[in-house]
Amino acid sequence: MAAASSLRFVMCGSVDDGKSTLIGRLLHDAGALYDDQVRALAADSRKYGTQREALDFALLMDGLMAEREQSITIDVAYRYFSTARRAYVVADAPGHEQYTRNMVTAASTADAAVLLIDVQKGLLAQTRRHAFILALMGVRHIVVAVNKMDLMSYSAAAFGPLEDACREFARQLGDVTLTVIPVSALQGENVVARSSRMDWYRGASLLETLESLRVDNEGAQALPLRLPVQWVNRPDQNFRGFAGTIAGGSVQPGDEVRVLPAGRSTRVARIVALGGDLPQAFAGQAVTLTLTDEIDVSRGDVIAAAAEPPKVADQFEATLIWLAEEPMLGGRTYLMKIGAATPVATPAAPKYRIDVKTLEHVAASKLQSNEIGVCNLSLDRPVAFESYRANRDLGGFVLIDRISNQTVAAGLLHFALRRADNVPLQALDIGKKARATALRQTPCIIWLTGLPAAGNSTIANLLELELFRRGRHTYLLDGDNVRHGLNRDLGFTDADRVENVRRVGEVARLMMDAGLIVIVSMISPYRSERRAARHLVEEDEFIEVYVDTPPAIAESRDPKGHYKKARRGDLKNFTGIDSAYEPPEHPEIHLETAEISAEQATQQIMRYLADHKLID
Repeated sequence: MAAASSLRFVMCGSVDDGKSTLIGRLLHDAGALYDDQVRALAADSRKYGTQREALDFALLMDGLMAEREQSITIDVAYRYFSTARRAYVVADAPGHEQYTRNMVTAASTADAAVLLIDVQKGLLAQTRRHAFILALMGVRHIVVAVNKMDLMSYSAAAFGPLEDACREFARQLGDVTLTVIPVSALQGENVVARSSRMDWYRGASLLETLESLRVDNEGAQALPLRLPVQWVNRPDQNFRGFAGTIAGGSVQPGDEVRVLPAGRSTRVARIVALGGDLPQAFAGQAVTLTLTDEIDVSRGDVIAAAAEPPKVADQFEATLIWLAEEPMLGGRTYLMKIGAATPVATPAAPKYRIDVKTLEHVAASKLQSNEIGVCNLSLDRPVAFESYRANRDLGGFVLIDRISNQTVAAGLLHFALRRADNVPLQALDIGKKARATALRQTPCIIWLTGLPAAGNSTIANLLELELFRRGRHTYLLDGDNVRHGLNRDLGFTDADRVENVRRVGEVARLMMDAGLIVIVSMISPYRSERRAARHLVEEDEFIEVYVDTPPAIAESRDPKGHYKKARRGDLKNFTGIDSAYEPPEHPEIHLETAEISAEQATQQIMRYLADHKLID
């Protein structure tokens, strides 16, 4: 098979290993760097010494200046050059551990990687981290450039043990092709041409290696058709199309396709691209398909080969690369971006964390920033998917915080859990509407949240009494009471608080489905979990009540003595003292209890229910 005409590779390495110098040298010596500033610096021998030294300085500064100009610490810088044989896209990934997200971004679209190692420092933990992430993200060609050989007098004895260590570690990474090359980026040895100073090395130079890499671009085209729908053209008189970039396979007019997750089948009528209709389209092309039948297709659906469709599921095992500063807590919900679909995802507590130094599986209850682990993942609806190894587009995803809108994790799907196929929802004849009609009321969830001793339980109890007097069928889920039964196994860590609220939210949903007016009285300190509980039901069925009591007043009440214990240090993780409380931003009802009594607060809730036709 002929070499590919283009190559995307990521350049990575630990801090100060010489990455900027190597990129500059590679660009310049490959004949692609034409910069007046470089020529001017090279000519200024009075300031910088010899012309060779000036050139080296200019190359180094070119890399550093580009990093600053392109904000490398918060993004990935891309450079471009070409030779007679191949065009290149270089993703310049930062070396610091805190920028793991940049490394993941760069590796996610790379065909190969150049991993720098300082010969004086050897195989560092960060080098192992980079190698593991590269393999995890599907980069199968890793070229290790052992740099600064000039500082070791180009010694084979310095290179040999490091090469052996690299190959030993690579054997643990699985299906990875490894090439190890001794180089001096500063002096240009073994970068573009083979070095006469290291005649003991019999392999190719760095550029020769990149030129010869055989990247199987035909692999994606050999797959069955996969087109994630990114855009639906609104129908006019004669045209309704579904646009996206083909993630696998090819398509022709007349091909039978299936739209997933719904599973409806039809045929392709036209393939529309910029410039006109196409007789055929392949993986990597952005096209618009029209279909022969008027079927429902939405953004996030996948148009696939009817004979070989991808699987559809809503529960998976997945690898997570955690990127947020706050730790990952099992049970918290996030938006998931997979292909063009955006379901709500709930990761369970990790099965294990991966030690990137040894690749061992380590027990973990959560993932800290930049840690990598494996967990189960549940979605609020089925999606079409394939394992990441089979298809990056349908197997790779990111998780997004629903409040801050920040990306908190990158992930890779492994497989659907068996229970996703074996435990389908059972259709029932009697539903929420029928039960509510029988009870002659409108079911809803009234969720009271506030600091400890704010009055949540007192107001909730008065509210249930008032509704009961009016003949309403209710149930009160009190935060303290559920910890004596349903949640007796949970403590007060952040992870346990998340799970505590999740369970109560699910129980409240079931009780509301039974037709009841459900009152929840919980501190529920985190907005994310309250938002997750809200999304379990319809928007107008969830009423958030903020029992807003100033901390000093709440502490002065202290009916259970918890604040005093927390102040003495006898009660850890107490909300309002050493554990945070996040007030609601837009509650349906805001009770300022410093100014009104519990009875007045109860009447304020009753007025809201009456005004919104939830009670007579």
